[in-house]
Amino acid sequence: MGLISELKLAVPWGHIAAKAWGSHQAAPVLCLHGWLDNANSFDRLIPLLPKDFNYVAMDFGGHGLSSHYSPGFPYHYQNFVSEVRRVAAALKWNRFSLLGHSFGGAVGGMEMDNLLTYKRRAIEHVLQVEASRKPEQVVSPGEMLQRLLKKNSHAGEECGKHLLQRGTTQVATGVWLNRDRRITWAEHCLDFVSRELFMHYIKNLQARVLLVKATEGYYALRREDDADKETVMFVVSSLKSVLKERFQYFEVPGNHYIHMNQPQQVARVISSFLQNKEGSPASL
Repeated sequence: MGLISELKLAVPWGHIAAKAWGSHQAAPVLCLHGWLDNANSFDRLIPLLPKDFNYVAMDFGGHGLSSHYSPGFPYHYQNFVSEVRRVAAALKWNRFSLLGHSFGGAVGGMEMDNLLTYKRRAIEHVLQVEASRKPEQVVSPGEMLQRLLKKNSHAGEECGKHLLQRGTTQVATGVWLNRDRRITWAEHCLDFVSRELFMHYIKNLQARVLLVKATEGYYALRREDDADKETVMFVVSSLKSVLKERFQYFEVPGNHYIHMNQPQQVARVISSFLQNKEGSPASL
């Protein structure tokens, strides 16, 4: 299943870039990439999924080929949710499935002891970036790849190059990153909710949910240890207890970028979930 088209959807601050596979008449699936990634994240997975769906992978604002937010306009989690709604409206989708990786597929929340300090640092960072007005740093493609791999060792060289195809712009002296420098820190985009509020959210959830966790995934990449595993288990157990048969959970061998470097490991369970047409739309 080859790429059908590149899309540019108008929004008040510019445009949301996206790429589409499959027939426009087929059941829609909106694909949401991970933090600091872009729509190329799904290039290797989508060809392995059922052909009778219309897949659209969007670049979140400030990522990939999408417009940056205007100065003074923060990258908050709610804004990304709004972007999903805007894309769905532009495509005239009333019902659709969501396929997300990492940040894009987040369905839970975390608690933090020092939340106010965390948010204050985020605000200070944004103000510093806006005040600095430094030009985009231009480096060689090789150096850019090494920088990406240093921070995302699980991506691997081949997948790293693929992300940078959409994530950089070529200029005479090298390449620069397309993404907005204000999103370098996840702090000023994520919101953290209590477990009580999380339970309230999922009790109102009508969709079916599939959660696929790589055994050497998020915490192995971002943490020195797996001390926060209990939070993940809370999310899983809560979804299972509330959604019952509408929730499926799988662990697969691989790392955080398994959907890129070993897409066949997750394609089977995603395909099976998408083709289960019982009632409500899907959320992956």
